[in-house]
Amino acid sequence: MQSTVVSSWNDFDPLRHAIVGRADFTCIPPSEPATEAKVPEDSDMRGMWGPRPLATVERANAQLDNLVNLLKSRGVRVDRPEPIQWNQAVITPDFTTGSMFGCMPPRDVLLTVGKEILSAPMSFRCRYWEFLAYHTLMQRYFDEDPGFRWEQAPRPRLADDSYQAGYFDEITIEERLKRTAALDFVTTEHEPLFDAADILRIGKDLFCQHGLTTNRRGMEWLQRHFPDHRVHSVNFPGDPYPIHIDATFVPLRPGLIMNNPNRKLPDEQREIFKANDWEIVDAAQPSNDAPPPLCYSSVWLSMNVLILDHKTVIVEESEHQQAEQLDGLGFEVLPLAFRDAYPFGGGLHCATADVLREGTCDDYFSQQVAAHESEHI
Repeated sequence: MQSTVVSSWNDFDPLRHAIVGRADFTCIPPSEPATEAKVPEDSDMRGMWGPRPLATVERANAQLDNLVNLLKSRGVRVDRPEPIQWNQAVITPDFTTGSMFGCMPPRDVLLTVGKEILSAPMSFRCRYWEFLAYHTLMQRYFDEDPGFRWEQAPRPRLADDSYQAGYFDEITIEERLKRTAALDFVTTEHEPLFDAADILRIGKDLFCQHGLTTNRRGMEWLQRHFPDHRVHSVNFPGDPYPIHIDATFVPLRPGLIMNNPNRKLPDEQREIFKANDWEIVDAAQPSNDAPPPLCYSSVWLSMNVLILDHKTVIVEESEHQQAEQLDGLGFEVLPLAFRDAYPFGGGLHCATADVLREGTCDDYFSQQVAAHESEHI
């Protein structure tokens, strides 16, 4: 087998090697402080927990396998995680929760920055052991690539001090929006917390969404860990569920970013993009008016596309308006059915993690603007 080389600095240079998740044994986890943040009030998942129905797992796996086949047809090497039996309790000295989650979305767990893959300190108690599904792959990469750095951010304790008690008691959407705008989230600053999917990698700059799953202490840890990078905090006041940046702010190629029109990047945080001649365009409206059944995510998974290179993108096949926009921006659009996989952890970008993309650590934002309190760490 071809020897592994780990290197990826962004989400748009040519993709050569990726990890694609699996849906096996995925559970709807029981309620806990972090999952309360993610499940909308009107969701059909409220009050449910336990293994997902086998038929839905099989349909999701079929679509994940189709993604693997498409990537391989485009010359991308693909690895898969090893699912464990997620229907087990998580028990630590600080907490107990009834089950784990799954390993469909490796993007949530694994942050690739150059030759390093970092396991994130996620705020969901049900995801405490999720990195184990990737352990065998990381060991193999370590053996095959002498320059690969296999890292784990500090393991959080996730005791009650890490969450605001009663944060979601009888909270309305309007109140959620007020709290998002005020940078008031269920996670406290007690310990560093972040999901890898909250971090946008653009060469020397890392843009981190401050929201329900990533706190400022987590960003401060990232800045110390990557001292040669610039870590920026961004937030999107129009999002009542600010979890993961890749259905809100998506780089398409150097100089071009797609922003969710309902979750606008604030003007003062746009300055760094303007100063460096990056264009921010509103994403097309979703073609679907509702997410699939038992799905955590919003209809804006339409934006959760997978860039293969500066001219090629994979888009969920029913998202005709998003495909049309990307076609108009000069991309070859590869449609792929993926809505059966959505409930297991997200869209096409979520379902993958980079191992190797061509390119180097370019400085796309050499013109730095005056730091804003909520922008630069």
